[in-house]
Formats: sequence, structure tokens, C-alpha cells
Amino acid sequence: MMSQAFAPASDDAAGATTDHDETELATQIVAKLCHDFISPAGAMSSALDLMTDPDSADMHADALDLMQQSAAKMVAMVRYARVAYGAATSNQNFSGDELKTTVTDLLAGGRASIDWQIPGGDYAKPHARILVNLAYVAVGALPTGGTATLSALRADGHLILTTVSEGPRARLKPEAVQGLSGAELTDGLPGQWIQPHWLWRSVRGQGGTLQVSTDENRVELVARLPLSTNG
Repeated sequence: MMSQAFAPASDDAAGATTDHDETELATQIVAKLCHDFISPAGAMSSALDLMTDPDSADMHADALDLMQQSAAKMVAMVRYARVAYGAATSNQNFSGDELKTTVTDLLAGGRASIDWQIPGGDYAKPHARILVNLAYVAVGALPTGGTATLSALRADGHLILTTVSEGPRARLKPEAVQGLSGAELTDGLPGQWIQPHWLWRSVRGQGGTLQVSTDENRVELVARLPLSTNG
């Protein structure tokens, strides 16, 4: 088994974040969102074309079904983005059930399944953001299917969030490993790097640590976070 712990670096150790860094990060996130949204948006546009075409009356029922599915997918993506990327307020909380719906609706229809073992109760926005990003990365580690198990534990003044991805060929792509370590992308696809990197930055922003362990057909991520949150 290979295991790596990524602790948040101080500004002195990592170098102060520059405006360019923040602009580049925002650019990468927007690019990912556009990439994610284009598929259901394009499907809805195609469905509308069919529904307004008098020569395609026999396909109107199929077009309506496509419209409904694509709209549901788009809504799920927007709800997820609100939690994963949206600005936090000091008193904003999400229930465990709400977060479960946010994650399962987004990932419905994929090859991997989710075993949600997150206790009920409220989660502060910074913790909720880290949880839904962990879930996304955990499912992304299962390219051919499998199960991503999510759990949470409050102990010793910390919230410990754990995901275990198990399935054939479970692995993290090199870009994901770079992102989870806080490293800048030097080679590969930005779309595969930005979400893990955003997860790392979110954990660092809360003064937490991120543990990554990999074994054959198994990937484990553990975020250890102070119960008191920053923003």
C-alpha cells in the first residue's frame, strides 16, 4: 500500500497566493463547469429543436423525455456546484440528507455506486464543500465501476471525512495525484486536475490535512478538519 499525507502549507512555505494564482484557479474552475454543463444544455437544445419541428411529430415523446432527463441533470449539476464552489457564509449549514441528495443526484447513472454512511445532522458550509468534493474525487477513482463508501466521524475536536473507493482498476490519475498534493499541473489534462486541487485548497483553507492511500483496486482519502471553521 502507498500512503501520502498532504498537510496544509503555510504561506511562508508555499509562497503567498498571488492575484494571478487566484485568476488562474477561477479560470480553470469556470472551464470545468462549462465542460460539465455543455452536455445537458446541448441535449436540451436538441430536444427543443425536435419538439418544434413539425416533421418530427413522431419523436416528440422521445424529445420530451430527453428534455426532462437533461433538465434534471443540469439542476443536479448546479446544486452540486453551489455547494462545491459557492461562497460560504458563517452561519450556513447543510443537513446530511441534503448533501446525500446533492451527491447522489449528480452521480446518478454512472458506473460507480455510492455507499453513503455519513451521519445526519448539520454540516457547516466549509465542511460540506470538502465532503462533496471528496465524493466526486472518490467516484472519479472508479473508471470501470465499483463502490465509493463515504463516512464521517467527530472526535477530539475534529471532523474526519473518509472515502474508500473499491473496484476493478480503482486508481487516481496522475493529474489527480498532483492536485491532491497541492502541486501545480505540469503535464496532463487540467480538467482532471482542478477538482482534486480545489479539494486540497479547501482542506488547507480549514487548517486540515489530507491523507491519500492507494492499493490494488482500492483508493482511500481521509480529510481531518478542525470542527471550528474558517468562513
